[in-house]
Amino acid sequence: MDSKKPNSEVYWETWEVSKNDRRKIKGHSSLIIWLTGLPSSGKTTIARELEKRLHDMGGHTYVLDGDNMRHSLNKDLGFSKEDRRENIRRIGEVAKLFVDAGLIVICAFVSPFKEDRESARTLVDDSEFIEVFVNCPVTVCMQRDPKSLYKKAISGQIKAFTGVNDPYEIPETPELVVETHVLALPECVDMIIKYLHDKKLIEENVGQINLMSSDNVSPR
Repeated sequence: MDSKKPNSEVYWETWEVSKNDRRKIKGHSSLIIWLTGLPSSGKTTIARELEKRLHDMGGHTYVLDGDNMRHSLNKDLGFSKEDRRENIRRIGEVAKLFVDAGLIVICAFVSPFKEDRESARTLVDDSEFIEVFVNCPVTVCMQRDPKSLYKKAISGQIKAFTGVNDPYEIPETPELVVETHVLALPECVDMIIKYLHDKKLIEENVGQINLMSSDNVSPR
């Protein structure tokens, strides 16, 4: 029997407490903010500041970050194309659970392949998935290179490194593009907050966040 296929005796259980019930007790809706871009483009930095801003506004949030996940759930995966795809598949499933739990989950992953990002999107309602392309030229990313990963990739110490010897497929229709080589961090976060507000995903009331029901959001 193929171990990757679900056993015919395994059933999906439903519970008395629904996603909407969890949203109501938290006072807001839930969604995925998926930050994608080259290594050192600024995804983790934006995720950290965005979570703080949303938390300060009263939002229930959690960040899923590439390095952190490879220390835990995905520590058995390498960086082959197959392992990268499995990495994103698992993250998508975890993010879906967070949405079901009523949280705003911020995902910061290179996620270089369009097909994998689209697969993650299909796990939730379209209005619950906000793809943010963190756009930064590879030359600027190389100059930043806080972990010296680009240098190691160029010298041959790291194989299949996105931006050097492995491709990155630029998002064709992301909900939002932030250019970190042009804008300062607060401006990037402001753009995301403004997008959520303009799309009526959030409303700000006396310093508190009130996310609107995804049922009221038009598809992109």
